Amino acid sequence: MILRLFPAFALLAVPAVAQPVVSEQAPLSLQQASALRCSAAFALGSAIQGRGEKTDWPVLGTRGREFFVRASAQVMDETGRSRESVAASISEYARLLSDRSALDAAMPPCLLLLDASGL
Repeated sequence: MILRLFPAFALLAVPAVAQPVVSEQAPLSLQQASALRCSAAFALGSAIQGRGEKTDWPVLGTRGREFFVRASAQVMDETGRSRESVAASISEYARLLSDRSALDAAMPPCLLLLDASGL
């Protein structure tokens, strides 16, 4: 009887085994979160400028891209997060900033951070 039920029990265990293990990541510091948020803002702002839309910001293309790359690499180095994890964080910030008024509000402190970076 037990041998006949074993395959059914084995099938019940498969979903638990097949699920990916979720590793707990330490929260980002304020500096790290700000850098990723501003990276998203610069990417969105550069896309807006690339479409020819008027903005009150300086040209973001090269400087914004370099900030994005350096900030991403720094967060990966400091936290041990994967490229995919950092990209997911930036994507989430981009989603939150996709409203133009939210992006406009985020840009002034991000531009200060960009200037402070020396890029």
